[in-house]
Amino acid sequence: MKTNPVQPAPSAEKRPHHQTRFETEWTDDYAWMKDANWQTVMRDPSQLARDIRAHLETENAYTDAALTPLSDLKDAIFGEMKGRLEPTARGVPMPDGAYAYFHFYREGDQHGVYARQDVAAAEPEDEIILDCDALAKGTSFFDIGDVSHSPDHKWLAYSVDEKGSENYAVFLRDLASGQVHGTGIDRSAGALVWAANGRTLFWVERDENQRPYAVRFKDVFDARGKIHTAYEEQDPGFFVSVGSSDDERFIEISAHNHTTSEIHRIPSIDPSTPPTCFSKRQAGLEYSLHDQGGTTYILTNQGGAVDFAVMTGKAGDAPTDWQPFIPHKPGTLILGMETFSRWLVRLERENALPQIIIRDMENGAEHAIAMPEAAYGLGIKSGYEYETDTLYFSYSSPSRPGTVYRYDMNTRERETVRVQVVPSGHNPEDYRVERISITARDGESIPVTILARKDVETDGSNPLLLYGYGSYGITIPAGFRTHILSLVDRGTVYAIAHIRGGQAKGYQWYLDGKLEKKINTFNDFVDAGRALAELGWTSEGRIVAHGGSAGGLLVGAAVNQAPEIFAGVIAAVPFVDVLNTMSDTELPLTPPEWPEWGNPITDAAAFHRLRNYSPYDNVKAKAYPPMLITGGLTDPRVTYWEPAKWAAKLRDRQTSDAPILLKINMEAGHQGESGRYDSLKETALEYAFAVDCMGLS
Repeated sequence: MKTNPVQPAPSAEKRPHHQTRFETEWTDDYAWMKDANWQTVMRDPSQLARDIRAHLETENAYTDAALTPLSDLKDAIFGEMKGRLEPTARGVPMPDGAYAYFHFYREGDQHGVYARQDVAAAEPEDEIILDCDALAKGTSFFDIGDVSHSPDHKWLAYSVDEKGSENYAVFLRDLASGQVHGTGIDRSAGALVWAANGRTLFWVERDENQRPYAVRFKDVFDARGKIHTAYEEQDPGFFVSVGSSDDERFIEISAHNHTTSEIHRIPSIDPSTPPTCFSKRQAGLEYSLHDQGGTTYILTNQGGAVDFAVMTGKAGDAPTDWQPFIPHKPGTLILGMETFSRWLVRLERENALPQIIIRDMENGAEHAIAMPEAAYGLGIKSGYEYETDTLYFSYSSPSRPGTVYRYDMNTRERETVRVQVVPSGHNPEDYRVERISITARDGESIPVTILARKDVETDGSNPLLLYGYGSYGITIPAGFRTHILSLVDRGTVYAIAHIRGGQAKGYQWYLDGKLEKKINTFNDFVDAGRALAELGWTSEGRIVAHGGSAGGLLVGAAVNQAPEIFAGVIAAVPFVDVLNTMSDTELPLTPPEWPEWGNPITDAAAFHRLRNYSPYDNVKAKAYPPMLITGGLTDPRVTYWEPAKWAAKLRDRQTSDAPILLKINMEAGHQGESGRYDSLKETALEYAFAVDCMGLS
């Protein structure tokens, strides 16, 4: 490997922190890396304790030195990835009355601009309504949370985060004069919703522990600036979000964790009205609301509908009184639903493949939009209009660039309105895309999507990047990713393991990879790697594992279980200190995520289960492969000390000379670098590391 540090690796000081719970004693040598004032650090990174900062900077310097031999390779990969991005990419203008709104990039833009066009104009011109690159000047981090125009099209509300901590400040822009006004809102969670009067703005506020817990609103043109509370959540295990109903008649407030939901509604024409709860929360009951023709349709798992059904009901009805409309079909998961004045559209997934089903609400007739390939990604692009027969949807496959279609739900005709361009050139016929199934150790069949060059042989000689996630029911789509071509074009096989914990094969697939069944997620990933080797796509010891956030937990648990099958591991912002994090009630995600992992504070079974698979707690004296571990100082989701502690422990227990590298971005959070080009540099570094581990060039 070129990544073979010549300078000594940092050796973190051990300050033993002893804990006892459920008659079990354990010691955490690196607990000191968590700043006691972490909440302050999220808002002001300069307040990080000196000893912690010194350690992180030492780690960064070591990693930078270790990766210096890969600089030319990283730059080459960055150039390739940048060359595949359209310099002046344009989104599809989405109509809303007199205007159509969209986002586009100018040559060299990192963040781009938001714009609109007059739909009545014979030759519509772009009117820039928000120049994000201009706003980002002078910042080390910049992220737009939301951009929302008022119903009368006169004002633009937008939210900005300049720390990476996901605390957004909110501003108003007069679209006639261009003048910008502050609102005094600086702890928004990002989303912004206008009431029908065009004066009242709703947002979600974070508490001192970074949790989105309250919905506030104010008349933004009231000089007194009084802020009102629409809803405030008392249970720290529930997060709060705000949005609009499909027909925009209601402001919708959702209180939810990963398995339970509760929706409150406010008439948009009377935003000061106290919210009405549609149906009080019941543990394990999920629902969303969609209005059409005076009827409320409820997408829900009520009555044991594991893969969800559509029912009808009214506010205040008991869920047992909801009436069936579209019955539950086991194995066919209803992912989401959207209503229009005449149509009900739902996105379903069966055996890891999505499909769009359109129902004519006048006669009940249904049809699916046909898709041509064996593996693909599909999405509904929600527009602004309810009174329409037009649906926009996107389609891509691992080898085929994304296409956006305008679909007439009445005539069933589709029109291509945008095709993703790869400026440096791309021929889908140069690649092979396959969907295979491998057999896990318990006999379950695991779908795997494969992308490779057409000339790749299944002779065991190929390096392979194995990607997975496997938590929260999130399914990795089989869509087009220009970045991965830098590996595939070098002869790497790219495989996505659709493991349990996602919803590739329905909601039960998620249930079979959480709580007491979480071990299935890790076993599936390891078994997928071994099966791909047995099938000749690669061989053991030539696989690089890649995962981020909860996917970092996945690769961390997998490398503890079977380090010998991996040539390297890339763990981006990895959730690896599971036991400690799920025991810390002050952290933003802890109480809301107990339904996902279990509560190790009060539940002995959950405590022992988490302790048995937590990557940090299960680092042993082993020959670990080379590992690149990343984090962000202001990350509120996976706090910086998780990857920092894990790297220190791995290096302390490492029995081989393979490097353990830690890179903490001192000016960013969970998403890493902001800007479409700066973010590519992080990916290029990861891929250069992967190429080095694979022995390629």
